Amino acid sequence: MTGDAAMGLRVASFQLVNCGTQPYVLEGYPRLSLRDDHDAPVEVSVEHGSAGITTGTPNLDAAPQRVALAPGQAAFFGIVWRNLVTDGTVVATTAWNVEVEPRPGAPRLSLRLSEPVDLGNTGKLGLGPWQPLVR
Repeated sequence: MTGDAAMGLRVASFQLVNCGTQPYVLEGYPRLSLRDDHDAPVEVSVEHGSAGITTGTPNLDAAPQRVALAPGQAAFFGIVWRNLVTDGTVVATTAWNVEVEPRPGAPRLSLRLSEPVDLGNTGKLGLGPWQPLVR
């Protein structure tokens, strides 16, 4: 996936590799939250798929499926957002950390980003389902 910087469209994808010795099963969507550069929670509405943000993102709009990862196999999910300021009186939101719970009850993974999730003041993020990574 790619984004159009002139339109403020941004996309990113994240991988999870099974580094264990047993199969690891993922279903549906991960739980995702954002944190700012001081590790404070960022208020964001996370929606499944890309509706209301953009169109034509098959990886984000795919039907959720069960993904069984053998040791060494990987899965991925994508996110999409717009850096859009719709109200000049509302401060733009920027997140430098993503927290991911791969499946219910699993430990949360904290990822420091090299580029921020710069939401503007839309407060909206689209989330795709887990998909197997084909190498």
